Amino acid sequence: MEILVKALQLILALLILVTVHEFGHYIFARIFGVKVNRFYLFFNYKFSLLRYNPMAGTLELIGWNKADGTPKAAATFRVGKPHQPRPDGKPTWRDTIYGLGWIPLGGYCDIAGMIDETKSASDLASEPQPWEFRSKAAWKRLCVMVAGVVFNFVLAICIYIGITFHWGDDVIPFQAMTEGMDFAPELESAGFRSGDILASIDGRAIDAHDYSTLWDMIQPGTRVGVRRGGDSAVVTIPDNLIGQLTTKGKDFMPMSMRIPVYVAQTMPGEGASAAGLLPGERILKVGNDTVPSLTEFFPALDKVKGSTVPMLILGTDSTLHTSEVAVNDNGKIGIRLLSPLEIFDRSTIHYSFAGSIPRGIELGVDRLVTYVQSLRQVFTKEGAQSLGGFGTLGDLFPNQWNWYSFWQIAAFLSVILAFMNIIPIPGLDGGHTLFLLVEMVTRRKPSDRFLEIVNTCGFFLLLLLLIYANGNDIYRYLLK
Repeated sequence: MEILVKALQLILALLILVTVHEFGHYIFARIFGVKVNRFYLFFNYKFSLLRYNPMAGTLELIGWNKADGTPKAAATFRVGKPHQPRPDGKPTWRDTIYGLGWIPLGGYCDIAGMIDETKSASDLASEPQPWEFRSKAAWKRLCVMVAGVVFNFVLAICIYIGITFHWGDDVIPFQAMTEGMDFAPELESAGFRSGDILASIDGRAIDAHDYSTLWDMIQPGTRVGVRRGGDSAVVTIPDNLIGQLTTKGKDFMPMSMRIPVYVAQTMPGEGASAAGLLPGERILKVGNDTVPSLTEFFPALDKVKGSTVPMLILGTDSTLHTSEVAVNDNGKIGIRLLSPLEIFDRSTIHYSFAGSIPRGIELGVDRLVTYVQSLRQVFTKEGAQSLGGFGTLGDLFPNQWNWYSFWQIAAFLSVILAFMNIIPIPGLDGGHTLFLLVEMVTRRKPSDRFLEIVNTCGFFLLLLLLIYANGNDIYRYLLK
């Protein structure tokens, strides 16, 4: 039942994201007078589940003809009157066949006069028509190609705006961070210690809703109250701290939350699963090393990688027990960790609709930057081994239907879909965009045969990547 819930959430998310992506291509093609032959959600190899032909005024349920192996309409419904093409030859929305395929791997927008995965150079041997993609100016073709990516990113921002407006923004008060904070060397020199729990600024309790807290607490002469090992202490900020921090660059983090090591999920076949670790349990020691937070946990695993070590576990019933856990050669035990929002007490910030707009944009941009920065890991051995397909995507969703989680994950997947499609790989939108930019700079259009070859190579590259990623899922979940 849990697998079904995850699968339904994934399919619904893909349905929304793919429809919006392809609609971006469709609407800009229509704006520039380009005919769209077919608009399909999901792929329709051999047959479609539904097919709507506005020109004929029919809606077809497509079945399979077992006699000769060709598809045919199992049932046809009249949903409008037939229409004739416009006398001036200009395309309309009725020139497009709209369909629902049966393979939920994406979708496509079949644009007339464009070489893609649905057409080759031989399909464009005739003279270009004014309503074809290839007849339009390069800047118009560029707009059509990037529209899908733009629509996906805008969709992500719209979802984040909706989430912020409806549910608000969950924040963790500094006082609720039971393991305190890790501080940069500059703040430690000022008097802070890793594990300090921030409590007050100049005698005033720190407000979780105040985003200016960090700026306020580093002002010269500010007295920052902290809880340290059960006692209270006060750190007086020196005059030179701001100057030291401003030279560190925009990505510098002066302090970060210390997160205790709680298990959210174990991966089949990995050390934690084999040792019987359960969701909700906390890891307190790895071998002889105490690990109150992730700061200590990851280095402790790295010290014992490739071996089996005893780990002290705090069970969900608050009892202690020791388990022998195998740590793989990459220093991993195969767990997904609980997020801070699942561990600590939270406070909710509520926004007006106007206030939720800049917050939604901020979240969308932040997710994009974070994802792009994390991609460097893909090119490592460990990163390549962690690549996953639809099973991994499905595992992102919770076991029980939760609209808040669904929209959070759908928005993030929309960001991923936007960025992955703009990567300049032939066969993706980014590949078409690259060739269009080259054409606009050199004023020379690549030949149809060249585009056909590179798109075919790109298609097989993407197919191999898809097989590899889903093969990793099969290996992790069924074999390992």
